[in-house]
Amino acid sequence: MANVADFFIDTLKRAGVTRVWGLPGDSLNAFTDALRRDSGKDALQWMHMRHEEAAAFAAGADAELNGELAVVAGSCGPGNLHFINGLFDANRNRVPVLAIASHIPSAEIGSTYFQETHPQELFRECSVYSELVGDPAQLPWVLEIAMRTAVEKRGVAVVVVPGDVFFADAPDRRATAPILPTRSTVVPDAAGLEAAASILNGAKKVTILAGAGVAGAHDEVIALAAKLQAPIVHALRGKEHIEWQNPYDVGMTGLLGFASGYRAMEKCDALLMLGTDFPYRQFFPEKAKIVQVDLRGEQLGRRTPIDVGLVGGVRETAEALLPLIDDGRSDSFAKESVEHYRKTRKGLDELAVDDGRQPIHPQYVARLLDELASEDAVFTADVGSPVIWASRYLTMNGRRRLLGSFLHGSMANAMPQALGAQASDRSRQVVALAGDGGLAMLMGDLLSIKQNNLPIKIVVFNNASLNFVELEMKAAGIVNFGTGLENPSFAAVAESVGITGIRVEKASELRGALTRALETEGPVLVDVVTAREELSMPPTITAAQIKGFTVWALKTVLSGRGDELLDLADTNVWRRLFKGSSSED
Repeated sequence: MANVADFFIDTLKRAGVTRVWGLPGDSLNAFTDALRRDSGKDALQWMHMRHEEAAAFAAGADAELNGELAVVAGSCGPGNLHFINGLFDANRNRVPVLAIASHIPSAEIGSTYFQETHPQELFRECSVYSELVGDPAQLPWVLEIAMRTAVEKRGVAVVVVPGDVFFADAPDRRATAPILPTRSTVVPDAAGLEAAASILNGAKKVTILAGAGVAGAHDEVIALAAKLQAPIVHALRGKEHIEWQNPYDVGMTGLLGFASGYRAMEKCDALLMLGTDFPYRQFFPEKAKIVQVDLRGEQLGRRTPIDVGLVGGVRETAEALLPLIDDGRSDSFAKESVEHYRKTRKGLDELAVDDGRQPIHPQYVARLLDELASEDAVFTADVGSPVIWASRYLTMNGRRRLLGSFLHGSMANAMPQALGAQASDRSRQVVALAGDGGLAMLMGDLLSIKQNNLPIKIVVFNNASLNFVELEMKAAGIVNFGTGLENPSFAAVAESVGITGIRVEKASELRGALTRALETEGPVLVDVVTAREELSMPPTITAAQIKGFTVWALKTVLSGRGDELLDLADTNVWRRLFKGSSSED
């Protein structure tokens, strides 16, 4: 007779799941044994990983790329506890993931038994549903509710199952139908739309801030911008959805952005926020009236005071607003903002060159990747300096994707997310922009790349430091400490586990190395030695940051480490003197 584990496998398959990410363990044995016995062309694929955190990151990227439910499974106690960062990331990115967290034997729960934790409580903060199955009769309902909630609320659902319950006889239950997201149209009411239109029509300078919620609404947002004559600033998660074929694009703002995006928001007298939860309050305009559109009403006014809040889908709301906007608006603000973007963009591009110096400037690495990667490439980027270069130099075109830990901000996300993206489509080019610190943190899962035969390409920005942390220290007036990294040759490490490794120390060799990597079948790691002292300046610098930077310079010299200051000047100052700055007003 089938047991609960068999029932689990059958239900997952009927729901449309095709693979499970994870790591086996004693309390999960019945589940993995059911996977072993599952056979045939529709058998679930077990994606064996070396670390549960990496498995959860991979599952999140898998779900984000195809929009379908992804599954991760781990053993009791410290096993599934490792999920925590990856599940937080998936939940904050609003992607559907089912986490199967096995538990200690039922009879021992509450006795501080070996490896005991309470996963249904631990994961509650990073999930939309979390429940313990103590009786096999619960399972059909709990499992279906969990999957349905993950898909409909677009988040993480956790089902906790004691190891002995997996071995129990399977309960009776009719077969589960495929669990697919429903489609709904949400439009604000007429009064709300009229109030929003009144503010927008009454403003001379309107700017649009577009976030991840503009996915699927590209043309409608562009049409609205045209009628409003509004420059479009994008948050990082909106980049892949709105940047391309956009005559009103003025780039990003925020800590990773640059001057033109900041200026377009600072100078407007009305800001239209579309599907964004942009978190940095200091970058919102102080005097402009604000209209915010979001599907989730609880998001409205969370980051900045607003004048009108609308609950609705961006596409439907943009369509409904369009006929309410007055014709004949002046295009002067839009033209001025776009021209400012062109100048800012030119300044940034002038920094992304082979100037014959060593180490290699990281901007040049990102720009070459953008040039050489395929038109439908999937990029993942580590938190820290790699995500800065990705946001500034990777070009989106409506087919490319850019994934990262953009809300949770966890280190070590790029490589495992690349695994998840590649498993979702093995024929698609997937490129991870990894920091040396991030890659090292979960480096064991280089073995998972080979074991699962995933042909991802990893480009390591090897600057021998926790680079973004050092920049934060400089801005705060703190002498860098504890941020240096004693790195191996990551290319040699890759070769030792059966992955093609390429090391690049000269900019003149970079194009050839990246071309070879992208054309090589199977996984490749390119270890690029990049400049440690490259500055990634935000679009506006506060007086406190200027003071902090000055204090840092003084402290650095007085502490006997003046060579760092010379390296900083050598890497940055002369280039900006002769090639222009990216931070003009």
